[in-house]
Order: sequence, then C-alpha cells, then structure tokens
Amino acid sequence: MKKIIIIIICLFSTVTKAQDSLSNLLKRYNSRNIPYISVQELAMPKTNYKILDAREPNEYQVSHLNNAVFVGYRDFKIENVLNEIPNKNDTIVVYCSLGIRSETISKKLKDEGYTSVYNLYGGIFEWKNNDFPVYNRNNVETDSVHAFSKMWGKWLIKGKKAYN
Repeated sequence: MKKIIIIIICLFSTVTKAQDSLSNLLKRYNSRNIPYISVQELAMPKTNYKILDAREPNEYQVSHLNNAVFVGYRDFKIENVLNEIPNKNDTIVVYCSLGIRSETISKKLKDEGYTSVYNLYGGIFEWKNNDFPVYNRNNVETDSVHAFSKMWGKWLIKGKKAYN
C-alpha cells in the first residue's frame, strides 16, 4: 500500500512540475510588464482581438493562428502595426513560440500608445498543446508548428515539429 501511495505522489508531482516549468521559464525571460492572456481565453467565441504574430517569416509560413497578422520580430516596424491597427484602443494579442519575443513586441506597442495589449501565455506552442488549430501559408489547417530550435522545441508537445 505504501508503494502505491508513493507512486501516486510521484506521478502528481511530475505533472505539477511540468506545468510549473513553463511558468518558471517565462519568469526567467520576461519582466511581466505586459499582462498575459491564456490560450483558453483567446479561443473563446465572440472575442474581438487583433492577433499579431511576432515570429520570423519562415515560422509564420509553417503555421500561425487564424487571422493572425505577421509583424515579425527582428524586422519589426511599428509603422506596419499603425497601418493595420490604427485604433490604439483595440485589444491586441501578440504571440510568438512561447511568449518571450512577443513580450518585447508588446512593450513596443505599449510605448507607441496602444492601451490594451496582451501577451499570449505559452505562445503558439501552448496553443497547439491545447489542441487549438493552426494554419499554414495557404490558410489550411495543419498539424505542423515551427519549433524554432531543438532547445525551444521541447516545449511543443503536440503537433509536428518543423525546423526549416
């Protein structure tokens, strides 16, 4: 009986540790000056968010969230966002692979005067890990997600990892 209890405790602690790991990663890399929005909140019907993809072009082409506008990271230009979203009171959700690069872009939007900016907690990886759909360059649903690198790709549990 003791062995069974110990095994159950170990299993629960492993699940808890995995859930805490993403939180710890984001705490390590992010300042948390931009509020997070969960993938579940973003997926709720009748939400009117403007969704911005803050990854690189090759990542976006492999897959992206439905109706996401590519704004990039290295070549980000605030003018592109101003043209796409002129109303600075619109609610904006920015995402990347995990939520690290998107925090940087979100800060730039806030600095430009956008008032309602959120960072997608866990990014497209968390989105896909929760079985929400992603779309390829032809806007066809796909199982592939650009995993950025082997190091970061370990956070993508579901879907097919692409590294092109």
